[in-house]
Amino acid sequence: MPNKVFLELDTNKQESITDAAIKEFALYGYENSSTNRIVKECGISKGSLFKYFNNKEELYFYLIEKVSLRMAMETSSDVKNLPKDLFERVLEYSVTEISWYVENPTMGRFLIGVASEGNNQIGKKIRERFKDTNTDIYEQLLKDVDMSAFKSSGKEIREILRWVLSGFNESFLKGLTGKDIDIRKIKKEYIKQLRNHLKVLKNGF
Repeated sequence: MPNKVFLELDTNKQESITDAAIKEFALYGYENSSTNRIVKECGISKGSLFKYFNNKEELYFYLIEKVSLRMAMETSSDVKNLPKDLFERVLEYSVTEISWYVENPTMGRFLIGVASEGNNQIGKKIRERFKDTNTDIYEQLLKDVDMSAFKSSGKEIREILRWVLSGFNESFLKGLTGKDIDIRKIKKEYIKQLRNHLKVLKNGF
């Protein structure tokens, strides 16, 4: 988390720093990112940056929370308007989510980089810290859905959806590394692959 002195900055200054840092991490990932480039981009001294955040890792995790929250806020309002069919609902929500990546390419690339961290130290910390963040959305997706045709209970279906789709998203995003990412092409391929996964799930349920 940022130190108090950062929170006391005016909003424009905060955004200048966080925008520069998001861009840096989006382009280079955590390990190869440079705080020197960040401070040069936003026009502050390196000493000032480390008054705001104790180290690069704290800055990185603050940005993960900030960008993830923004994405959640900008996509969650559409849940209530989704179709009643479970699989169409999951597909449409996933399209809404991937569309956010298209509309916000720098933040999208940043989150792709976060998802692409492997079994290194920072990757393990990310998985441990954010392991429970996907639970709520699957509960929302099952609201008002007719479950009478399914053999499994709502709780079982929610857990299976969370497990399969979280794994699918993580695997899909891990393959999207590098600077020259065509997110529109990613969206098309994501939807195609997701449809195939949902067909398998539907047959199983």
